Amino acid sequence: MAAGAAVPGLFFAFAAMVLLIFASVSAPTWERISYLNVPQGGSVTHFGVFGYTGSDTHVGWYFPGTLGDSRINDHLFHNLTITLILIPIAAGISGLAVLFGLCGASYHRVGTVLMTLLSALAFLVTLVAWVLEMVLFGIARDHIRDRGINATWGNANWLVLGALVSLFLGFFASLCGVFGRYGRRRAAY
Repeated sequence: MAAGAAVPGLFFAFAAMVLLIFASVSAPTWERISYLNVPQGGSVTHFGVFGYTGSDTHVGWYFPGTLGDSRINDHLFHNLTITLILIPIAAGISGLAVLFGLCGASYHRVGTVLMTLLSALAFLVTLVAWVLEMVLFGIARDHIRDRGINATWGNANWLVLGALVSLFLGFFASLCGVFGRYGRRRAAY
């Protein structure tokens, strides 16, 4: 019999980990998941954590010459694209929370305590990453729209928000799970 008190926190941490992994492998790796979509001619440029459609995969990038100018291709925006690495880092921390949650679900209260702490840390990292990516792509979206191009939000923004909510719920569920029953019931004599 597993320790039922740790299972809800484990579920939410696992859901957050999966969502953050999907958000991490966004464009240019997986074109269906992106943070910003910009139509150009007959194609759409998708922007992600490690670049955009047609770019090499790397940390920190500049907007393409056809869309970017001196305003959104300065060092500030380049540094903001570097901070997108926080999303895969949050996925890794969530994965550690899941591993410790599995320990907590198999009668080790310490595993649930560590899952609680790692869920809180992953929540904070995800919160910072979500705010930074919304600022980065929000300003870029408005700037591109000012030039008459209909840039739209991608689905990865909402995946990160879903992971943020899941980590919030997972933290409180695992915090409650710390106080659950982990010992065996004694047989009556």
